[in-house]
Amino acid sequence: MAAISETEIDRCDCQVIHKKVVVKVRKKMPKEETLLELADLFKVFSDSTRVKILCALQHSDMCVCDIAALLGMTKSAISHQLRTLRQTRLVKNRRDGKVVYYSLDDEHVSNVFAQGLLHVSE
Repeated sequence: MAAISETEIDRCDCQVIHKKVVVKVRKKMPKEETLLELADLFKVFSDSTRVKILCALQHSDMCVCDIAALLGMTKSAISHQLRTLRQTRLVKNRRDGKVVYYSLDDEHVSNVFAQGLLHVSE
């Protein structure tokens, strides 16, 4: 018996549509708008600077100056990335006098980040 190649495994040559499966899964699919928002969320994770910022904020609330010093970048570059992270509700900020501290928006963000890290570490 001949071995099956990787390309053959990924290709489905059947002509049968399993209607029950398609109907069942279609009912469970989120709305298109929700899936687009999810895709946008995952795009945010495609930038290594944003991932580093999220990693740092896993450990402590930090101000722009501290994040810039930690990552060896300018405050302007960090502020730009924080704006993107705020727009996608991954981070939030709070003011303490003249200093603005950033933190992860909620436990969901921490969980998503931790799960991603676990996945790539396996």
